[in-house]
Amino acid sequence: MRIVVLVSGTGSNLQAVIDAVQAGELDVEIAAVGADRPGTFGVDRSAAAGIPTFVVDFKAYADRAEWNAALTEAVQAYQPDVVVSSGFMRIVSPEFIDAFDGKYLNTHPALLPSFPGAHGVRDAMAYGVKVTGCTVHWADAGVDTGPIIAQEAVAIEDGDTEETLHERIKVVERRLLVSTLGSLAAAHSPN
Repeated sequence: MRIVVLVSGTGSNLQAVIDAVQAGELDVEIAAVGADRPGTFGVDRSAAAGIPTFVVDFKAYADRAEWNAALTEAVQAYQPDVVVSSGFMRIVSPEFIDAFDGKYLNTHPALLPSFPGAHGVRDAMAYGVKVTGCTVHWADAGVDTGPIIAQEAVAIEDGDTEETLHERIKVVERRLLVSTLGSLAAAHSPN
């Protein structure tokens, strides 16, 4: 199964996928890694691992529609079976999602449908829940909506800060992403 991974930052989820592929634990081909801005550590990680990279800089386009069209074209060039949003902090257009037959995988640091958006960890803590977690889902045109594939709970501990909780969620999120990709790859395999 060919994947293209999209990043906006450090790429810690991406690194978990790269490590699993290199260790022979995950049978996917990372065809390329793309970013929405230059200078991301996620792209640097990928280049260091010998993975092709590209940048479709959001600021280089007159509007969101032009950027989405350029991103779609850049990703399509690698012919992925699945596109993975790995900390990609841009909302893509319905046309982008449709171009990949709805196979746009996203991770989110909360148990969706609760606490969607860019501040899932902070919002869960502010609401006072005792359990939050992470979700892997097929993204659609909404914000953190679309069919849920896998979820795992993470308890909020006494003394947790947003940062300490988010770090514990990230550990679970990396494992859940790799596991989900493994299941998708197994289902995708012609054998």
